Amino acid sequence: MSILNLIKKITTRSSKRLGRGYGSGKGGHTSSRGQKGQKSRTGSKVPLWFEGGALPLSKRIPMWRGKGRFKSLQKTAELTFNDLNKIELTEISLDSLKLHKIIDKRFKKAKVISQGKLTKKINLKGITASAAAAKEIEALGGSIE
Repeated sequence: MSILNLIKKITTRSSKRLGRGYGSGKGGHTSSRGQKGQKSRTGSKVPLWFEGGALPLSKRIPMWRGKGRFKSLQKTAELTFNDLNKIELTEISLDSLKLHKIIDKRFKKAKVISQGKLTKKINLKGITASAAAAKEIEALGGSIE
């Protein structure tokens, strides 16, 4: 392989401007746009969903249009020990996590996973924990209800 292939280009060539006469480098008259029609006109932009005036697919199938509105976040929020260390409470529930803005208010459940280092005794109410996280919480004298 030649070393010339590795050299970066330092000049750029401007694109040919359509419909600007014979001197533009792209012919004259129709300039590769065809004879007539929407896309031959100046400034024509046809949306990707446009179907020639017919009702678009996104409007014909209404569940496609509104399906994403009903999805919330994942069903269960994952909490690490670092998140629990931020709260000064010893009794931690789902409501207290939402109040301190540790998790989003749309979550219905939460689970503690063993990641990071727990520095204090905590009691979990209505929150599940992984096996490794439960072992570490109980080692510090905490409980899971």
